[in-house]
Amino acid sequence: MNYLFYLSIQTVPLGIAVALEFTGPLAVALFSSRRPIDFVWVVLAVLGLWFLLPLGQDVSHVDLTGAALALGAGACWAVYILTGQRAGEEHGPATVALGSLIAAIIFVPLGMAQATESIWQWSILPVGLAVAVLSTALPYSLEMIALTRLPTRIFGTLMSMEPALAAMSGMVFLGESLTFTQTLALCSIIAASMGSTLTLRRESKVEEVDIR
Repeated sequence: MNYLFYLSIQTVPLGIAVALEFTGPLAVALFSSRRPIDFVWVVLAVLGLWFLLPLGQDVSHVDLTGAALALGAGACWAVYILTGQRAGEEHGPATVALGSLIAAIIFVPLGMAQATESIWQWSILPVGLAVAVLSTALPYSLEMIALTRLPTRIFGTLMSMEPALAAMSGMVFLGESLTFTQTLALCSIIAASMGSTLTLRRESKVEEVDIR
C-alpha cells in the first residue's frame, strides 16, 4: 500500500493522490453501511474530502499511471481494513510486526535497486527510522487495535480524519492557510467522524439494555 502510494506521488500531485487513495476506506464505509444515518456520515466525509483536497486544479493533466497506482493503494487499504479486523483479534499488534517483516523482505531489495548512492549516507538513517516508526510501526499498531474495537464502516469513515488533520497540521506548523471553503470542508469531515462515533456508542447502549 505505502509502496504504491509513494510511487504515485512521483507523478501525481499529493492532494490528488491522497484523494484517490482514500477511495479505499470510504468504499468500505459505504458498502458496510446498513442504516440511513450511516450513509449521512459517509456522504459528509466524501463532500469534505472533495472540497478540502485540491481536486479542482491540474486534474485534466494527471498522469494516468500515477493515478492508477494511487487507486491501487486505495484498494490495498480497503483489503487491509477488511482483513485486519480478524487478524487483529487473533494476534493483536504482533500482526503489524509480522506484516512489516514480510514487507521488508519483499520491498527492501526493490528499494535498494531504485535508490541512489545517497541512501548509504549515515545522515539518512535517522530520517529512515523516523519514517519507519511514524508512517508504519506506530500508526498500523494503533489501527490494528482500533479495528478490533470498531465496525469496519466506522473505521473507514474515521480514516477521513487523516487528510483533515494533515491540513490542520500544515496550518499550525507550516504556516499554511485554509480558504473558507476548505474550513467548511474540514468541519464536514470532523462532523462525519464525530457523528459516526456517537452513533456507534448509542448502538452499544441499546444492545446492552436489550441483553439485560
